[in-house]
Amino acid sequence: MNTKLIQLFLFILWGSVSAFAQIQDPVVFSTKWNTLAPGEAEIVFTGEIEPGWHVYSTALPDDGPTSATFHIEQIVGAELVGELTPVGDEQEMYDKIFEMQLRYFEQKATFVQKVRLTEADYYLRGYMEYGACDDERCLPPTSVEFSFGKEPGTVSVAIAPEGGRTPALGNADYWKPVITELNSFGDQTAEASDRSWLYIFLTGLVGGLLALFTPCVWPIIPMTVSFFLKRTKDKKKGIRDAWTYGASIVVIYLTLGIAITLIFGASALNALSTNAVFNILFCLMLVVFAASFFGAFEITLPAKWTTAVDSKAEQTTGLLSIFLMAFTLALVSFSCTGPIIGFLLVEVSSTGSIIAPAIGMLGFAIALALPFTLFALFPSWLKSMPKSGGWMNVVKVTLGFLELAFALKFLSVADLAYGWRILDREVFLALWIVLFFLLGAYLLGKIKFPHDDDNTKVSVPRFFLALASLAFAVYMIPGLWGAPLKAVSAFSPPMKTQDFNLYTREVHAQFDDFDAGMMYARKQGKPVMLDFTGYGCVNCRKMELAVWTDTQVSGLINEDYVLITLFVDDKTPLTAPLTVEEYGKQRTLRTIGDKWSYLQRAKFGANAQPFYVLIDNDGMPLNSPYAYDEEVSRYVEFLQTGLKNYTSLKE
Repeated sequence: MNTKLIQLFLFILWGSVSAFAQIQDPVVFSTKWNTLAPGEAEIVFTGEIEPGWHVYSTALPDDGPTSATFHIEQIVGAELVGELTPVGDEQEMYDKIFEMQLRYFEQKATFVQKVRLTEADYYLRGYMEYGACDDERCLPPTSVEFSFGKEPGTVSVAIAPEGGRTPALGNADYWKPVITELNSFGDQTAEASDRSWLYIFLTGLVGGLLALFTPCVWPIIPMTVSFFLKRTKDKKKGIRDAWTYGASIVVIYLTLGIAITLIFGASALNALSTNAVFNILFCLMLVVFAASFFGAFEITLPAKWTTAVDSKAEQTTGLLSIFLMAFTLALVSFSCTGPIIGFLLVEVSSTGSIIAPAIGMLGFAIALALPFTLFALFPSWLKSMPKSGGWMNVVKVTLGFLELAFALKFLSVADLAYGWRILDREVFLALWIVLFFLLGAYLLGKIKFPHDDDNTKVSVPRFFLALASLAFAVYMIPGLWGAPLKAVSAFSPPMKTQDFNLYTREVHAQFDDFDAGMMYARKQGKPVMLDFTGYGCVNCRKMELAVWTDTQVSGLINEDYVLITLFVDDKTPLTAPLTVEEYGKQRTLRTIGDKWSYLQRAKFGANAQPFYVLIDNDGMPLNSPYAYDEEVSRYVEFLQTGLKNYTSLKE
């Protein structure tokens, strides 16, 4: 029965993961004409947004993401009244990458443009343009076309091939679709999503392992295992009960993760993680947790809760009794596990994934439950199990230092939002350097806290931990003068906040025009790296800061490739609008950004940024494309594989 329940639960969890593995057409807009009064009307744009995505509002700063804008191409017998107006639940947050307040919509977006009719026969034709992003990619500026009233005439610009060339777009050979060839290399984006979930799971697993070695959990393990093995003469039943106890721990913490998602929702958690006020609260919460770990006080749940559950466990038998015992463990150990769980849930909320809390809690629970089942299977291991002692308080204090370090991360978001400028990058790094120097000193026994014993000896594992902490502090020192410090780039404030910066190594595109870059690459005999990006693409900037600053990556791009960067949100108008047929529908290209966005869709079958693809001098792909993934080693492999395949083609 237990096996079937576990199989059913895993099937449901797998189904949930599969359901969110791919995102297609995350925003769908509809248009409507509303007559308000004689001579007055409004055009209403209503968008349905998939979970995890958001649509930006109107009138954002020019150097920010794509704002929602209204464009009129033909208007007869009418005139516009005011500007495009956002309506509904508009949210606001501070974005670290753009360093500005951003307004956006989740789940549903509504924009209204008012119109005054001046004649009985009227006609309006145009489009609304908007930008949409999730936490890993952005869509290019997207147009919602409309036309209302009686059309007086039709104006169309068609694309006509001429001598193997399409003058408005470029060389037809370069623009030839290669979707099939690209797909033959595999799907890099799906792999990135799988790694993201694996990272969340491993983060939870590490959190659970750390919780094991705290004074609230470790001493309970031998007592609990011995209880199950001795309460029955049937050894198999004792082992089965221990397994059930472990499974109950998994169910309890996994239920907590699912409850967090159901109560708040993934998008709400993500919004909280980027909200300035809540980041201040997160910072204060971690400071309180750190003080608790240092021994200032204990964070415990009401004693009557534990007593009530424990009493109920004694009165019942069977599976319910074992489950209640596991629940008692969760309550009793809260003073140690609570801070770890709180930090874990705050961290995974920033991923925007609807199942992130559940995956994180699954990893945490498995790590916490594993010793109970393993020691039940192999009771002799209990004899070699380290005894409880002062080393457990060392674990707590070490976690306290880490909680303080991460508290600064959340304070940094609020500092940027309110423009206090008290936690610029060098100040942040200086505080981290001091914290990790103090942690190293503590591990070497130079600092004592209230619950530490008086033993002056330092164990070998403790010495190596101190060595790692001190080495990490030394590693961060060059960051005070502008070194990128890729290991902490995800936590520290943006490089733009650095007042003193000696770092000058950057990657710059050689071309921002596809055809011109392709012609140059053919003459030079080099492969091409296409970088589909956007001025409003947050994760494009993250990749440039975290990956392109690597010496090996910048060397490969600058020396072995011709880099062509194409901005899909470039608002520069084309010489004349172009009408193209795409998936059986007519689409009008009005700007340079429209042209590059169409190239990405038509040639490579993709419409999200960042999107990197390596091609030869005929426009054919050299390997699979690369999306948002800050792992430098994988990016180096991506570049080296393309270069190797290009070289083999030339031989």
